[in-house]
Amino acid sequence: MNHQEIPPEGNLTEVMEFVLLGFADIPRLQWLLFGLFLIIYIIILMSNGTIFLITKMDPALQSPMYFFLANFSFLEICYVSATLPRMLMNLGTQRRSISLVACATQMCFVLMFGTTECFLLTVMAYDRYVAICNPLNYLLVMNHRVCTQLVTGSWTIGIPVQIGQTYQIFSLPFCGSKEINHFFCDIPPILKLACGDTFVNEMLVYIVVVLFITVPFLLILGSYSKIISIILKLPSATSQAKAFSPCSSHLMVVVLFFGTGITAYLRPNTRSSEGTDKALSLFYTILTPMFNPMIYSLRNKDVITALRKLLCK
Repeated sequence: MNHQEIPPEGNLTEVMEFVLLGFADIPRLQWLLFGLFLIIYIIILMSNGTIFLITKMDPALQSPMYFFLANFSFLEICYVSATLPRMLMNLGTQRRSISLVACATQMCFVLMFGTTECFLLTVMAYDRYVAICNPLNYLLVMNHRVCTQLVTGSWTIGIPVQIGQTYQIFSLPFCGSKEINHFFCDIPPILKLACGDTFVNEMLVYIVVVLFITVPFLLILGSYSKIISIILKLPSATSQAKAFSPCSSHLMVVVLFFGTGITAYLRPNTRSSEGTDKALSLFYTILTPMFNPMIYSLRNKDVITALRKLLCK
């Protein structure tokens, strides 16, 4: 990552606010983008809210898999709400300034919700692993207490780490430019504005990414390698398709979220890559939460049936 040299003490001014440039490089499309992202936000709220509602109300959707899906849908609403409302306000008012405290708060929530999503997707993969590889003991292993503990751990395990990481980043001195070439306060563009050496900060970011993104992703891949080997041993193609159907939906979400997230944080960051960084961030912070309900509902007969019941009522 590029960083600025510390200027002479007389020229050092403390930055109290930043400017989120967002999509300022395409001024003619500001209102079009505002309308587009507003529609996306409404779709995310309604679709994920509907899945959360039907998994809580429908008696047929009271299994551990749908318990995790309900938490995942609620998480997606929280995750997207950490970035999209500020982006919509910036596009609508053209006032792109954000205070240092607000920027730090946004970054902290984005990191916490992102970490929760990584662990929750891992828990959902473990649920599928137990359901397919140990079906006779599934309800015994994935009892209500265990499910609650797994979900609670997913929501809380990253909180102290991400609060500490955010505090460390915003304890750096910022000088000179205060323009963030991004649509939210993300780590790479913030570190580019820091004065002096940010090597330690960058290494800590990579360590957190490996522990909270790469390791869960590898655990998920390990689970699915075992799942697929078990499914291929089933006697008929019909039983194989039925067993893999819920897994395929989850696997699509995993590839979309982890693929863009790992690429965004582990690739070398240069000035020329800022546009690519924004595009990747759009995928894992906004587009993935929009696609998730479609992926899970359109490929799940139980969810479709519950949705029809709700609409009929």
